[in-house]
Amino acid sequence: MASTEATDTKATGGKATGNGNDLAGLEAGLDALETVQTGRTPFRKTLVDKILPPVVAVLLVLVVWQILVWAKVVDSYKLPAPSEVWSEVRDAWLQGTLHEYIWTSVSRGLLGFLMALAIGTPLGLLVARVKFVRAAIGPILSGLQSLPSVAWVPPAVLWLGLNDRMMYAVILLGAVPSIANGLVSGVDQVPPLFLRAGRTLGATGLRGTWHIVMPAALPGYLAGLKQGWAFSWRSLMAAEIIASSPELGIGLGQLLENGRTANSMSMVFFAILLILIVGIAIDLLIFSPLERRVLRSRGLLVNP
Repeated sequence: MASTEATDTKATGGKATGNGNDLAGLEAGLDALETVQTGRTPFRKTLVDKILPPVVAVLLVLVVWQILVWAKVVDSYKLPAPSEVWSEVRDAWLQGTLHEYIWTSVSRGLLGFLMALAIGTPLGLLVARVKFVRAAIGPILSGLQSLPSVAWVPPAVLWLGLNDRMMYAVILLGAVPSIANGLVSGVDQVPPLFLRAGRTLGATGLRGTWHIVMPAALPGYLAGLKQGWAFSWRSLMAAEIIASSPELGIGLGQLLENGRTANSMSMVFFAILLILIVGIAIDLLIFSPLERRVLRSRGLLVNP
């Protein structure tokens, strides 16, 4: 009997020890998953993973472009060589007009987007949280979001004239519905448990909106902001292409229209290139860092 009890004790002790080791290993694994790497990424890895792929893609586009020019697939006045477009860039730089083209459009676009943000955020919260407002305004916001921004240019010109107010009106009409609908979508995806827990802790009204609803709806809200900027930029380009006046200056859209009027495809490609670069730069400098920060805060992005 004593031998049997000793054997059982050893077996039980060994099993307990094994379970303890297993739990310790599981805990260590979970801690490793939750640990965010704060070390700096090696430059070689950044070069290979982030810098080299877009550079290679751009070089491939330029090579294919030049091959099409050499092969004379279309007439030269329809498809200029990359060197001709580069000449437009160089001339604008030497004349000091390159930064003016960019700043005229970027300043309007960012200011219009900030105004749309200030209007679309409270509007989205109101639509998301008040059933009557959602029933009354929700379908209108969805309809406005699907309406092409260029459709607002003629009435904006007739109402406000050829000035910056017309430009901002077109931007607002294009961006506000996207921002508001993005926030509504984010609020709709907030788990009800979060709201009940917030009410239990006393987070109601504006306090609950600020501390519970907005942080939980942040991913959908951020997607709405990105879409809102895209609508802002496209709305502005449409307004600059259609409406021209000395008071408005020459933005990227007006530069594109000037190239069409002068029948200069090199200028047209130059304007398209600048519009594309600005759009990519805004995404890389503003929205991509915000998105990474949100994902990292939720444990969805381990590497910086």
